[in-house]
Amino acid sequence: MPGKALRYAILDDRVTYTGRELRSGWAMERTGFDGDAAVVFLGPCHVATEDLVDMDDAREGASIHAAIMAHVIIEHRDCDLRAAVLRQRLLVCILREALEERGCAVRRDGDDLFYHDRKLTVSIAAPAAGSCLIHLGINVDASGAPVAAVDLSELGVAPAELARSVMDRYASELSTATHAETKVRQVD
Repeated sequence: MPGKALRYAILDDRVTYTGRELRSGWAMERTGFDGDAAVVFLGPCHVATEDLVDMDDAREGASIHAAIMAHVIIEHRDCDLRAAVLRQRLLVCILREALEERGCAVRRDGDDLFYHDRKLTVSIAAPAAGSCLIHLGINVDASGAPVAAVDLSELGVAPAELARSVMDRYASELSTATHAETKVRQVD
């Protein structure tokens, strides 16, 4: 809901991300939070071609795999796809800042992060009925990745602490942006 803060939960149990979790209501099912909500969890990533949301990747027959990723699924209500894509990129920029503060110089290309030309993240924003969804996957153990990949274990970064920091900042950015909308007058 507009003006309502994003709430998030970090799950204790491991969940395999297959792409089917990127659907309206999944965050609420896992957390009980209504409105804008996010779920953070660790688990394998195995997204088959037929479950890809990115139609370019699906046409190319791509798939996504990693032994362990830190996953973030966010559902924004009353949000169009353009706003969701911009929020997705904000989330990735926040992740980049957090990694750089930990001594990891990463490069952003659109909605992905790279370390020495090896891919660290996967991400997508997609429309759903009455909301838009964002998935961000950060390699924790990139074993099995179909592309040259790097992971947080190689970078020496603790995934749980990083995820909490990123989500706190993301929620704060949304909250302060909402406040910024309320403190200005219309100009002619």
